[in-house]
Amino acid sequence: MDILWVGVAFIFGMLVSRIKLPPLVGYLAAGAALSAYGYEAGAALHEIAHLGVIFLLFTVGLHLRLKNIIRKEVLGTGGIHLLVSTGIFVPVALAFGYDIIAAIIIAIVLSFSSTVLTAKNLERRGELGAFHGRVAIGILILQDIVAIILLGLTSGTAPSPWSLALLGLPLIRPGIIKLVELSDEEELKLLFALMLALGGGALFDGLGLSSELGALIAGMLLSGHKVADELSKKLWGLKEAFLVGFFLEVGLAGLPSLQDFYLAMAALAVLPLKALLFFALMLLFRLRARTSFVATVSLTSYSEFTLIAGSVAAAAGFIPSGVVVAFALLTAISFALNAPLSIWEEELWQKFEMALSRFERDVRHPDQQIISLGSAEYLVVGMGNAGKAAYDRLKREEKHVVGMDIDPARIERNLSEGRRVIYGDMQDVELWNNLNLKGIKSVILAIGTPEAKVNATRYMRQNNFEGTIFALTMRDEEFKALGEAGASAVCLPITQAGRKLAELSLSDDINPDNMIFSPELSN
Repeated sequence: MDILWVGVAFIFGMLVSRIKLPPLVGYLAAGAALSAYGYEAGAALHEIAHLGVIFLLFTVGLHLRLKNIIRKEVLGTGGIHLLVSTGIFVPVALAFGYDIIAAIIIAIVLSFSSTVLTAKNLERRGELGAFHGRVAIGILILQDIVAIILLGLTSGTAPSPWSLALLGLPLIRPGIIKLVELSDEEELKLLFALMLALGGGALFDGLGLSSELGALIAGMLLSGHKVADELSKKLWGLKEAFLVGFFLEVGLAGLPSLQDFYLAMAALAVLPLKALLFFALMLLFRLRARTSFVATVSLTSYSEFTLIAGSVAAAAGFIPSGVVVAFALLTAISFALNAPLSIWEEELWQKFEMALSRFERDVRHPDQQIISLGSAEYLVVGMGNAGKAAYDRLKREEKHVVGMDIDPARIERNLSEGRRVIYGDMQDVELWNNLNLKGIKSVILAIGTPEAKVNATRYMRQNNFEGTIFALTMRDEEFKALGEAGASAVCLPITQAGRKLAELSLSDDINPDNMIFSPELSN
């Protein structure tokens, strides 16, 4: 029967996604609806839920890099926010009748923001590499570390003396990396990632430690290596599929008691205060108002780790089991509230820019963006494969060209290959307001996010840029939106390739020695 409940979760998830809400809200609702009819989670669903958590923590471990955390704006904002939020929630929990240990645990888990929701929103907008994206992810990783520590303390098991041998795990990192590199086939890499995640969890469980902690440590063994990003992408969809079981199982726990329900409503009332605290702390650590605003929007929610850590603590008897059901309700509502904020993020910023910018500190900001392009006549935005090809072609023609990208790692790779590339967030209206484009004849937008290309085109035209704007696109509707925003010409590679193939097929005079064709941008 558990498989049927997954089908119900799919239907609910699809329905809520139609109104631009995260499918997770539908999964929790599906569980609550099934619970109302007396259905309970079975062993199969419990195992699926556990695997979802294991895969989630493994992928978190893959991205757990110290350099993303050891920054003043990350440690300062994230650390102070955790302490202040916990200080707010402890008396709130005590006021609702929970004992001091339960109140502290409840307060800590309510201090977390959602890693899954934030990562999804940033990925959808192509902003994972943006400064505000890196700050948000760094803060979330700091929170995840605290969550993992809490999982270890509340797991309810005593570690084996042999667990000290785990301190030698970093010594096997080179061997693990070598095994991944030897796995040429895609399915072998995926299988290796699954084996490492499950093996790490089983090893720690066998030694009396949390299997969730084991999965995280297993991921950390590959953190910082180029293969980590590849494995994370391969596991992303699988992890999402298995996490359906976790959220469905939480929903099947039923409705919270009145005491737990009132706690959830009180926490929901504190959510705007959590957001204001994030914004104020980021400004305190010298970030620009826009960076602080968009990072705050990403972090304004409660977390899936609230449910995961809460479930472990409840299983060990540290907090009442009904609290986890209240956490589920709270998380679902916070996700539903965050969805429209993320969609209207740019519109909201433009509306409140004047008011919020007044709180910005008059200092040099660590996220300050360049305002001059020197002697460049051509600007290529997005230095992936298409952007590099455009840059190199212009360079061969001895043109003055500069590249721009949002991803620091990609910028470093291009710089090492001899290209002049600068950092810039193309969706940041302040970038185009301040950037001097007077000497630029043409801008090439070679980036995949449709929304980013349309916004960047609109911002440039609003700031009276009269040069040509060429954009790369794959869809007809995107073609139309870019034209309306002011793009001079748009390239539809797949469509153009299809037309050219048809022309070659119809031709009576084909030279077999000349089969390479280079499509050009056209109106």
